[in-house]
Amino acid sequence: MSIPMITFDAGEALLDWIDFTKALTRGHDLPKAEIGDTFLYRDPDTLLSRSAWIDGMGLAVKTANIFPRNPDAGKPMINGSVCLYSDLDGTLEALVDFHLVTKWKTAGDSLLGALQLANPDSREVLIVGAGTVAGSLVEAFGTAYPQAQIRICNRTQSKAEELAARYPGTAVATDLEAAIKAADIIVTSTMSSSPVIKGEWLRPGQHLNMIGAYRPDMREADDTALTRAQIYCDSFDTTLDHIGEFKIPLAEGVIQRSDVLADFYSIDQFPAYDPAAITLFKNGGGAHLDLMTSHHVLEKWKAAA
Repeated sequence: MSIPMITFDAGEALLDWIDFTKALTRGHDLPKAEIGDTFLYRDPDTLLSRSAWIDGMGLAVKTANIFPRNPDAGKPMINGSVCLYSDLDGTLEALVDFHLVTKWKTAGDSLLGALQLANPDSREVLIVGAGTVAGSLVEAFGTAYPQAQIRICNRTQSKAEELAARYPGTAVATDLEAAIKAADIIVTSTMSSSPVIKGEWLRPGQHLNMIGAYRPDMREADDTALTRAQIYCDSFDTTLDHIGEFKIPLAEGVIQRSDVLADFYSIDQFPAYDPAAITLFKNGGGAHLDLMTSHHVLEKWKAAA
């Protein structure tokens, strides 16, 4: 029996952003995932493995090898793969490209949050950050909000200009405060350890969707933003105690756990768009999303075979 190896290009040709968000929703209808991470180090290199098991879907192990010196030799800094295993007997079902899974799970997760909470007729989408994830966000949000003007704002403006040039019709915002005030949807994908979004800039009807912070010491939005907004996330388990966006204000008493109103395992509790409310969604990621993504890729690959 041959095991399919699904490359980035092969997977890209099979996937659609709206269809993918529906697959994520179905994945959360199954029993809650059991997840676990392991780390191995050899300074300055890291081996990160993220594992998940969803009863009724299967098992996945996503491995990332992070070698910071690789770019000096013209090689990618991050390499890896996702091994997808059968829920029935544990046999290997597929190897799926690491970068494919990461791209779609990250942007698709945030898109699902926006589709639940943001104005469905949004006309201004601001992406803060101009890295690899930002490009995926242009694609995802451009598909879901075809009438919207997408703008990119980045601390180094030249990088925003380079990214915008890759996507015709995308504009560059040079004034962060003004761009935030004008936006219907604000999506952040920065590497900032201190807040770049000030709550005083937000207005009713806006949706703030945050990706960048992933460590306990990282935040993208200040306390005012959290106290003014209705707060939601993809998973309580991967955000509340692990990411500074929530961990810090919870520890300082700025917000309470009850202020984070729902996650995707209770997606029916996400409200319809309210023009009088500010909504905030935190994308925490997690191995369960890698499993849902790779499983969806495999299903599409089988259907096309």
